[in-house]
Amino acid sequence: MPTKKTIISSLLWKFLERTGTQLTQFVVSIVLARILSPEDFGLVALVMIFITISNVFVQSGLNTALIQKKDADDLDFSSVFFASFAMSAFLYTVLFFAAPFIADFYERQELIAVLRVLSLTLFLGAVNSIQVAYVSKYMMFKKLFLRSVGAMLPSAILGIVLALLGFGVWALVCQQLSNVFLAIVVMWWSVKWHPSLKFSFERLKGLFGFGWKLLLSSILDTGYSNLRGLIIGKVFAPAALAYYNRGEHFPFLVVNNINSSIQSVMLPSLSAIQDDRPQVKRLMRRAIVTSSFLIVPLMMGLAVAAKPLVLILLGEKWLPSVPFVQIYCAIFAFYPIHTSNLSAINALGRSDVFLKLEIIKKIFGIAFLLAGLFIFNSPIGIAYGVLCNTLVSAFVNAHPNKNFLNYGYFEQMKDVLPSFILSFIMGALLYAFGTLELPVYLTFVLEVLLGIVIYFGLAKLLHFECLDYLIQTVNDIRKKHGK
Repeated sequence: MPTKKTIISSLLWKFLERTGTQLTQFVVSIVLARILSPEDFGLVALVMIFITISNVFVQSGLNTALIQKKDADDLDFSSVFFASFAMSAFLYTVLFFAAPFIADFYERQELIAVLRVLSLTLFLGAVNSIQVAYVSKYMMFKKLFLRSVGAMLPSAILGIVLALLGFGVWALVCQQLSNVFLAIVVMWWSVKWHPSLKFSFERLKGLFGFGWKLLLSSILDTGYSNLRGLIIGKVFAPAALAYYNRGEHFPFLVVNNINSSIQSVMLPSLSAIQDDRPQVKRLMRRAIVTSSFLIVPLMMGLAVAAKPLVLILLGEKWLPSVPFVQIYCAIFAFYPIHTSNLSAINALGRSDVFLKLEIIKKIFGIAFLLAGLFIFNSPIGIAYGVLCNTLVSAFVNAHPNKNFLNYGYFEQMKDVLPSFILSFIMGALLYAFGTLELPVYLTFVLEVLLGIVIYFGLAKLLHFECLDYLIQTVNDIRKKHGK
């Protein structure tokens, strides 16, 4: 059973890994956004939709199965590795020959070469995904930190240099390819596990018994998420897709650092204590309350400061992305509830329930997508459809844990309600401050500072237990490293 010390240490390293990666990506994307056009970003975003969907089949839910299985050994990992690599070869062949038809459908012939080259990440991703599964299972998140930093910095420099030299969309392609390749190289030398010449259909079959439900769930989720991009890219334009993706990217960047860190640590931690339901509930509750306390105010602050932030970082040509930033801030504010509930369900080995939830959510999601497309006929309408589906999904994801852990939706919402109320108070005050029409740089800086003071000041004044927990945790970490 993982100790509190192990969990906190793993969470810290995972958070540093995500923060380092996302911060570097953020800086690089800002620099490239000022050099390249929204059209270039839109083309790569369109190609990445096909690659992202293909990656779902490459991983096949087996990565999570490796983490969830208590006694997974080298034969399990090697079997999944070769199966994933074989699947990536098959899917690359499909995409290679499908590229001309995809280019004709979108009336963009340049998509052919971009898709064929960028699809090489399928092979690299097959290797890297098993490496990540191994370090995640054994909670060696310091290795992930070294991998991410060691791969991100050189690839970032390469992308910026190529953009300055006028390579356009190929600067983005080379940056992504080099990033995944370098990640594999770093992990190969820093992690002791390497694939052995072993393979067992029996082991693969056993893992797939758990993983196939996750595979179908991932297909539904990824297909639904990327269907929006496919529609926007076709019905509207690649530039519209770039604005949509950029608006989603800002809040995702903030949320992903915290949320993915907690999620990565939660699954192996909860899997190790899956037979102790009260303990699973306690850890899950702590994850929801803590992550909501941090994420909800960040989303509120970002929504209020979206316009000055876009003007400062990207310039006026990216202003159409501001409404998407604000809508996705509301969407990502509910992600701690989604993540914690789904991690608990997977840790309990109930991938069948996970699949049922995905089917239900995607039925609602497609209905909202069609409403946004045909009623509002705009990318904004599609984004609002995602928001409506998020609100429904929060209830759907929480419902099974009422039975599994005696921790249902209304109890969860009661736990996070203080963070939402405090964030709304902070947001209202910041919005009022923004009407003073000060210079854009000064407005942004003051909104950030005021937001921090208002939120944490009120939390301290009202004696929020979660704030006390975070302060105590930080003090424990400082004492540990101070010895």
